Amino acid sequence: MTIPWLTFLGLVPLVGAVTLLLPVKELARVLGMFFAVITAVVGIVVTTLYVGGAALAEQVPWIQAFGAWWALGLNGMSVLMVILTVLLTPMVLLAEWKLPNAGRWSPQVFVALVLFLESLSLFTFMADDVLLFYLFFEATLIPMYFLIGGFGGEARAAAALKFLLFSLAGGLVMLVSVVGLGVVSTELSGTPTYLLSELAKLPIGTDLGRWLMIGFLVAFIVKAPMVPLHTWLPTTAEQATPGTSVLLVGILDKIGTFGMIKFCLGLFPEASLWVAPVMVILALISIIYGAVAAIGSSNLLRLVAYTSISHFGFMVLGIYTFTTVGVSGSIFYMLNHGFSTAALFLVIGFLISRRGSALVSDFGGVQKVAPVLAGVFLMAGLSGLALPGMSSFVSEFMVMAGAWSRQPWPAAVAALGTVLAAVYILLMYQRTMTGPVTEAASTHFTSDLNAREKWVAAPLLAIILLLGFVPGIALDVINPTAAATISHVGAPDPVAPFGEEGK
Repeated sequence: MTIPWLTFLGLVPLVGAVTLLLPVKELARVLGMFFAVITAVVGIVVTTLYVGGAALAEQVPWIQAFGAWWALGLNGMSVLMVILTVLLTPMVLLAEWKLPNAGRWSPQVFVALVLFLESLSLFTFMADDVLLFYLFFEATLIPMYFLIGGFGGEARAAAALKFLLFSLAGGLVMLVSVVGLGVVSTELSGTPTYLLSELAKLPIGTDLGRWLMIGFLVAFIVKAPMVPLHTWLPTTAEQATPGTSVLLVGILDKIGTFGMIKFCLGLFPEASLWVAPVMVILALISIIYGAVAAIGSSNLLRLVAYTSISHFGFMVLGIYTFTTVGVSGSIFYMLNHGFSTAALFLVIGFLISRRGSALVSDFGGVQKVAPVLAGVFLMAGLSGLALPGMSSFVSEFMVMAGAWSRQPWPAAVAALGTVLAAVYILLMYQRTMTGPVTEAASTHFTSDLNAREKWVAAPLLAIILLLGFVPGIALDVINPTAAATISHVGAPDPVAPFGEEGK
């Protein structure tokens, strides 16, 4: 009997979420962690099987009238998004273990929503059917809307609504393209299909392909998020809990860049080449704008949100300069950004839990009263600025090397973003952690990181260092997918990718 590992992986957290509908108030956190850990174990098994060469694709007819399939599969990109999702979820649950009861928005509801979101995210990353992907893509908005609107700051309801409106608008534009693909597949092949492998073979015309691609791209630009459709992110990150921000920025937003590679480049290679100059410019604007806005931000949560806009600019730049190194770097950046941003958001959450504020001006001298917390904050920040030795450095270097080999000027502009990253991270650390101990710091920071908080931070920092010093364990998985993508697009590398000279 063949085990449907991918379906099983997505269903485990969903079963956990349903279980939490039972009256298990006192056990909710424990049950949630149990299902999150089981999901992580299954995710690691699935990753191991994939790396070992096992065929994990699953295809079952679903809505035959539409040509829709329950089709799940993995490639070098989706398997890393799966492992990112299953590892971050238990860390978020552990970090938010002390989440206070907010009336009907109890910790039990929070845990159930997190597991529900994890299930939908996993299915989104594994979907090999366009309609199936779209349904899971849109469904992720439901738990995320309630996570933002139910838990967090005083203006969380408005932030949740803003998130929902932006996301729904992008999703509706994509729906037009999804419907169009179904019609086109019927016209070109005689039977409707939404299977990605079948759609990629269709001779979609140039003009039609460009219009259909734009529908997908708009949704992914919103999700990424890129300038000018980014404004929902700083507001949302400021109002949501740090754990929710990790799920949003660390996992959910990756669907944007993930979708650009899998669906835009995979289904519309000509249209992707056509739109590349615009995407490169938007990526560079996002890199610089996000960095400058982060420097000027007075709120730590907004600051990290702006840094993410800058980092997503790097990911998009790596995709649309169409080199194997650049696409590999972009996929690796997606993984690294998930862990480094999680570390930053969660340690800021530890700061907020003590000080009761996220304003930069409300801190100062913290490293003298909470040195371990300050050390973790520094490590997370250094990962954010892509210091050599940290995983982000490798991916950022690859993106810039790929851009340089195709067109040097985008790489030169992006280099300014790396300089600005050092400015906003070091300024943030200096203003909050160094200097004389303020009265607020001495009053509110009566304890350093506790055992639970160390268990949250330690794995994240270990992963960041591991991938920084041994990036090959991820790149060996990524590179074949990146090479296949560039080959499919038909944009040969201007120079041989690293390690292939002389072949």
